[in-house]
Amino acid sequence: MSLNPPLSDAATAHDPAAKELDEGYRFPLCHHEKLIELFTKTGLDELQCETVEIPTLFTHFDDYWLPFLGATGPAPTYIASLTADLRNAIADKLREIFPIQPNGTIPLKAKAWAIRGVVHRAR
Repeated sequence: MSLNPPLSDAATAHDPAAKELDEGYRFPLCHHEKLIELFTKTGLDELQCETVEIPTLFTHFDDYWLPFLGATGPAPTYIASLTADLRNAIADKLREIFPIQPNGTIPLKAKAWAIRGVVHRAR
């Protein structure tokens, strides 16, 4: 399971306006096609674009959740703006969808895009 979509999915289940938390929605360049299009405009050839996945292990739910209560950044600022009841509902939804292991850990995957191309020099 990916690191970021669960929060926007859980929040959107309770507040449709939370769709804007989804980085794929907020940042159009978070899509393969848009990255290829952008780098094609730079003159690069033989473009390759792939996802890099980084295993991320949270030791328990609060290890994931507490940083969102700090009101620093778009998602934490959104979470901080909610009523306690709505924050708790989102946290409960996350607990439902996370792959929480018997020891309480939560294995997720952080994702990044990697792109490379070739510059053909004029002779």
